[in-house]
Amino acid sequence: MARLSSPADWRDRLTGPWGRWLVIGVPMGFLLVFFLLPFLVVAKISVSEMENVAFKDLLTWSDGVLDLRIKLGNYLFIAGDDLYFSAYLSSLQYAAITTVLCLVLAYPFAYFMARSPADRRPALLMLVMLPFWTSFLLRVYAWKMLLADSGVFNNMALALGLVSEPVKMMNTPFSLVLGMVYTYLPFMILPLYANLVKMDLRLLEAAQDLGATPWQAFWRITVPLSRSGIVAGSLLVFIPCVGEFVIPELLGGPQTLMIGRVLWDEFFSNNDWPMAASVAVVMVLLIIVPVALFSKYQAESSQGART
Repeated sequence: MARLSSPADWRDRLTGPWGRWLVIGVPMGFLLVFFLLPFLVVAKISVSEMENVAFKDLLTWSDGVLDLRIKLGNYLFIAGDDLYFSAYLSSLQYAAITTVLCLVLAYPFAYFMARSPADRRPALLMLVMLPFWTSFLLRVYAWKMLLADSGVFNNMALALGLVSEPVKMMNTPFSLVLGMVYTYLPFMILPLYANLVKMDLRLLEAAQDLGATPWQAFWRITVPLSRSGIVAGSLLVFIPCVGEFVIPELLGGPQTLMIGRVLWDEFFSNNDWPMAASVAVVMVLLIIVPVALFSKYQAESSQGART
């Protein structure tokens, strides 16, 4: 009978060459199947020509001639059209504003959670995750009833005599940013909390012993050590905000045009799938290229710090 493997045997297998390839291969395979392949399909559609409801082949073979036909007109049209430029710029601006506001609101809350007694942290963590128990659409629709001209906030302000007429809050940049901050705030809190709760508090005690004030210790020790949580939370908020469609559609107005709305119109209103695919490819590149450059910079900085 074969002897059962001990934990040490399993550890040796995972730290060996095959184990390292397995650990790296699983997430890489996941990204290949669920990101790279769909992205390549969308990229192919973006340079294809439509004929009725089908797409023409990029490669054709006829009479011994291999013909490659790639249509770049959609990308040239995007580059020369002010509508798409405005939509991309507006999406990046609203995503950046949402990310900054989420960081400002989430950091104190995550810091409070991390410094709370250990027996209270699960309850506080549950409060952060509680909105996920409710449908995303229901939560966004709730803000429509709160922010409407005859909604809860305006009725309360009128009853208290704070305003003489309803304040326009719906279908404005204010309602759009408010809805996105409310929706994505937990995605900023959780990475920050996971980073802050592991911080060695003895570093703060050492800083105080050396004469640092609590504010100086916070900026020189806590914030730099929580940089990875800040980066992770910012990416988790910024990336989905750029392509957000539901919140701008329900809470924003015509003046809050974002690229998600443009994609919807191209796909379902204009039924122009190559143009919609081109818009999607440009949007993905706008997100991936800065993230890749930032990741490379972070890796080089970490390597330089170790050496």
